[in-house]
Amino acid sequence: MFLAFGVFLIAGGASAFNQIQERKQDACMNRTIHRPLPSGKITLQSAIWISILSSAAGFIILLIFSGIVPAMLGLFNIIWYNLFYTNLKKITPFAVVPGALTGAVPAFIGWTAAGGFVFDQKIILIGFFLFIWQIPHFWLLLMKYSDQYEKAGFPSIHNTLSKENLRFITLAWVTATSVVSIMFPFFSVINSLPLIISVIFLNVWFVYTFTRLTFKLQAEIDFKKAFLSMNAYMILFLLFLIVYFMFAI
Repeated sequence: MFLAFGVFLIAGGASAFNQIQERKQDACMNRTIHRPLPSGKITLQSAIWISILSSAAGFIILLIFSGIVPAMLGLFNIIWYNLFYTNLKKITPFAVVPGALTGAVPAFIGWTAAGGFVFDQKIILIGFFLFIWQIPHFWLLLMKYSDQYEKAGFPSIHNTLSKENLRFITLAWVTATSVVSIMFPFFSVINSLPLIISVIFLNVWFVYTFTRLTFKLQAEIDFKKAFLSMNAYMILFLLFLIVYFMFAI
């Protein structure tokens, strides 16, 4: 409970700080114009205090109840997300690649809080899987809202790659995500034959569905269905792992 609450507070603090950093850009985009700062629901000073207090409270809770390594990983995530990724977004649309690291670190926080070694091959594979999955996940958002990002002053991915190349690259990331998940048995993350078969079928469905959504005859990608399929895949895969580790070991 304390671990989850600590990570929640750190994530909230990082998100609040990100909205402070990008408040001017958020005011230019329809998808973010109703956030607390651009809409005027809270003041900048209040937002700063929320970010500081939430981040500090999360760090202290992790330090006291989970240990120094989980706490330092949480601190690293704030630094990486707010000082590196947020600033890199203003330079290149490919910032999502290093930025995806922030979504993998929470798995390491939980692993080390439970007594695991931070460089264990199992958690590195799980973290790598989460890292790979996030790239096409965020890339779809960049593609869908490219006009709004350009309006806000962010580099547009459409100015770098053609629509056809974007389709192939996005599908390549999706396929890479699938391949990494199928590697789990080879690293002894899962050893159950029924689960392995379930994972294979899940990945076949995922790649097939995403291919149809990406390359069917219409001019544009069906972003909504593609985005939903990616999230459904991750939810199902994590549920498989949760059930396996809770009841099969």
